Amino acid sequence: MSVSWADSYVGQLRALAGDRTLMFVGARAVVRDDAGRVLLIQRSDNGHWAMPAGAMELGESIADCAAREVREETGLLTSAVTAFSLYTGPDRTNTNMYGHTYQVFTVAFRVDAWTGDLLTVTDETTDARFYPMDELPSPISPSVVETLADLAAFERTGRMVLK
Repeated sequence: MSVSWADSYVGQLRALAGDRTLMFVGARAVVRDDAGRVLLIQRSDNGHWAMPAGAMELGESIADCAAREVREETGLLTSAVTAFSLYTGPDRTNTNMYGHTYQVFTVAFRVDAWTGDLLTVTDETTDARFYPMDELPSPISPSVVETLADLAAFERTGRMVLK
């Protein structure tokens, strides 16, 4: 079940905090198919292609957050994930298109097992497709290229990437 933004933890916190910079804890998921193509969603709010991602809710783990976001944005059910990168720090502070400023703490996960049929349109997406790594669509979220490079580094070294 999807929670509206206003009812979400971040939405409720934003209503209380006003214009203050908030800490935003979230997850991003890299889903690949058997051919090694990466799943990207086209966001309904800005039209950019991105990975399934979103904010953690109270009462869930960060891994559960990643699985929930994949389900909400693609219809796919994840059964195994591996954390491979942490994105933190003041350089991760940004102001979104609504004028809200957040310092983002994101955990990137590799989805190791998933099932289901891909939904191309949801409440949060206007399209979803698997793309070869060398044929990514545009406009693309800058986080996609960085995350894929960090996943490659993790798979090469076995060491979590910390940023």
